[in-house]
Amino acid sequence: MSLIYEPEEDSYFLSEVTFQEISKIIKSNLDLKFLEMGCGSGVNLNTALKAGIKKQNILGIDINEDSVKYCRKLGFKCFYSDLFKNVKEKFDIIIFNPPYLPDDNPYNPEYKEKFDDLKIALVGGKNGSSVINKFLEQAKNHLNKNGKILILTSSLTKGIKWLDYKKKKIASKKLFFEELYVWELRI
Repeated sequence: MSLIYEPEEDSYFLSEVTFQEISKIIKSNLDLKFLEMGCGSGVNLNTALKAGIKKQNILGIDINEDSVKYCRKLGFKCFYSDLFKNVKEKFDIIIFNPPYLPDDNPYNPEYKEKFDDLKIALVGGKNGSSVINKFLEQAKNHLNKNGKILILTSSLTKGIKWLDYKKKKIASKKLFFEELYVWELRI
């Protein structure tokens, strides 16, 4: 049984930052092409739409077929892909709230069942960075000139290989057991 990752603090935090960033640039490019990698419940697809990106220019990708079906029901173009495997296009904005927790992450035991069911959406390998590093290797081939990536990470995530991206931390948020960061990456 597959489940859809429901928005939590990290999703809403990335949504706020995404809205602000799109709002800054939408007037200079009314045809922005937007990709959300790992679209889950579609919260950030809706954010892109509310910020002014045309619905036909919004694409959601997920490895979870239930998420793909759900986002399609919301009216978004969405399809299954393991990262960029089935993606041919280039985008002006790519956002990603990746699985960033280390495999040994101390999580609240009260949420153990939900954590175990959604581990693919939460855990990024031993250091929390394996999915992020694969994404970073592939993403530069799908970014338009002057495009940018917004990616969320955690203070718990270790071993990120930023490659040759120009990176800038544009937001941070302290939570009980970690701090979240949103990075802007350019090539």
